[in-house]
Amino acid sequence: MAETSNPGGSPGTWALEAYGLGKRYRRGWALRDCSFRLPAGRICGLVGPNGAGKSTLLGLASRQIKPTEGDLRVFGKPVGDPEVMPRFAFLGQSKPMFKRFTVAETLRMGSELNPGWDAVAAERIVRSGRVPMAAAVGTLSGGQRTRVALALAFGKRPDLLLLDEPMADLDPLARDEMSTLLMAEAVEHGTTVLMSSHILAELEDMCDYLLVVADGRIRMAGDADALVPAHVLVTGLTRDGDLPPALARHTVIEKRVQGRQFQAMVRLDGPLSGDWQLSEPSLEEVLLAHLRSPDAPALYTPGAQIETHGSMTA
Repeated sequence: MAETSNPGGSPGTWALEAYGLGKRYRRGWALRDCSFRLPAGRICGLVGPNGAGKSTLLGLASRQIKPTEGDLRVFGKPVGDPEVMPRFAFLGQSKPMFKRFTVAETLRMGSELNPGWDAVAAERIVRSGRVPMAAAVGTLSGGQRTRVALALAFGKRPDLLLLDEPMADLDPLARDEMSTLLMAEAVEHGTTVLMSSHILAELEDMCDYLLVVADGRIRMAGDADALVPAHVLVTGLTRDGDLPPALARHTVIEKRVQGRQFQAMVRLDGPLSGDWQLSEPSLEEVLLAHLRSPDAPALYTPGAQIETHGSMTA
């Protein structure tokens, strides 16, 4: 697999670096032993089931909570360093804004709170959606509120944009519009984006990097174009109700048996020969297979991995 970035590069090469990162609450560990790198300038999808630790990871990256163990660095600086604060923006699913403020007042507040405020970009994002500047935020539709919230985030002109399910409450049309807006703004300014989402098809269209979390641990991390081709769907006949012995030398992520036929999501370790049908899985199929199989070895593409403990390098 190709390198996603320069693993030996300067600290600025990486937007996020996690070293044994963990967070424990009274009920137990929300994240444990998480180590990964996110290269700068990428749009990264953060994937996992409810309770997997996605919001905790975003909370750690946005300094809303402190880690119990490990270290997290933002563009080479410890996340608690004061220099980190101006470099990121966070947008949660609830998109908290003052409902009685007009859109114009909301943008003016953004300009007063952020020294590097880009008024032209913020107003362009709002006006391109025909959002009335004089309208109160509380009267806006879900899509309009999301547009104003993104205007606040991009107006800060962050190097890193952290998004926690930002489009979960939007209808398909508004979601498509906001996705296009997000990608255009991020690409134009080279903004690194880390976005959690339950909509796998949305991530497939938008993201070129993936971070998959399950049970509080990293399951996959790296370049999306490298993670998917590392897998193959194998379909064939079982041997006494089990997989053929020839598959034993490969990593079987997930298997399903119906009658005499099986289908398996496999990570190949060399050539595969046999009277089987092989097909390339979709990103959604790969993600679901890993999420349903938490005991399968973790997968990192080169550059995404920091530590080898508990993981396998592709």
